[in-house]
Amino acid sequence: MSSPAHGSPDGAVSAGTPPQRDPQSLTLTELRAYRQHLTAEEDKVSYWRRLAHARIDVLDAGAHTEGNLSFDELVRALGDTGTGQTRGYLASVGAAEPLPDLPDLALMWTREVDLHDPEQVADALERIHAALEQLTVYRQALHSRIDEASAELIRRYRQDPLLALSILPD
Repeated sequence: MSSPAHGSPDGAVSAGTPPQRDPQSLTLTELRAYRQHLTAEEDKVSYWRRLAHARIDVLDAGAHTEGNLSFDELVRALGDTGTGQTRGYLASVGAAEPLPDLPDLALMWTREVDLHDPEQVADALERIHAALEQLTVYRQALHSRIDEASAELIRRYRQDPLLALSILPD
């Protein structure tokens, strides 16, 4: 189950791999756009990872309450990160925005799981953990590409500091 592919600014994408371009071969404008595209993609991946973790927390909480999850238990499952901080969310990312060639995580929310049925809970958790693993690998690759693009921008700005001002309006 894969979503339609979203490519890089030049349209290139391969299965489960973020778009990759040679940062040194790009113009400054292209490099900035490429880095922005990768950053936006990372925002989407982080959003889906948060949803997957929330779904795991709901399934775990439901399994521990014999499927009788109260509103307070749901709030506790979704609100407590274990560090005393509440979870935030990314308002800039919509749930309908697919990721290229990655699991269709929307099924996490449309497929009903009977919390009274341990097999259904275990199956759902297995699928979500597998999707999380794919998302994690994809996110790591995105971070690597963002780092490469950032390093190239820094190199160029060190070489010609006035380039950093070119992004400002005239």
